[in-house]
Amino acid sequence: QVQLVESGGGLVQPGGSLRLSCVASGLVLDDFAVGWFRQAPGKEREGIACIRSRDPSPYYEDSVKGRFTTSRASATVYLQMDRLKPEDTAVYYCATSRGCSFHVGAFDYWGQGTQVTVSA
Repeated sequence: QVQLVESGGGLVQPGGSLRLSCVASGLVLDDFAVGWFRQAPGKEREGIACIRSRDPSPYYEDSVKGRFTTSRASATVYLQMDRLKPEDTAVYYCATSRGCSFHVGAFDYWGQGTQVTVSA
């Protein structure tokens, strides 16, 4: 049984940082592209970052480019989030796919999500 688990969410002030982690059981995470998505209340789930299995060059959605960085090491995928803004508040998910995209339907396995709240 495949399971993805995100961790590292929490409450942070605007301008602060958080680092999310994504680990997996039931599959070898290094063999898959991993996407990061977020869903704010009342909004659709959106893709924000993706890193392929063998290519270290990740992809970013424009609203997070320059502030968020995704990387992978030791079977863990990270999302470093810097200069956080209130509009970054959402539940953040990691998900696996054979290739990178920002399309929800292209991803097979999903974590349960971790809440990120940016507020003073």
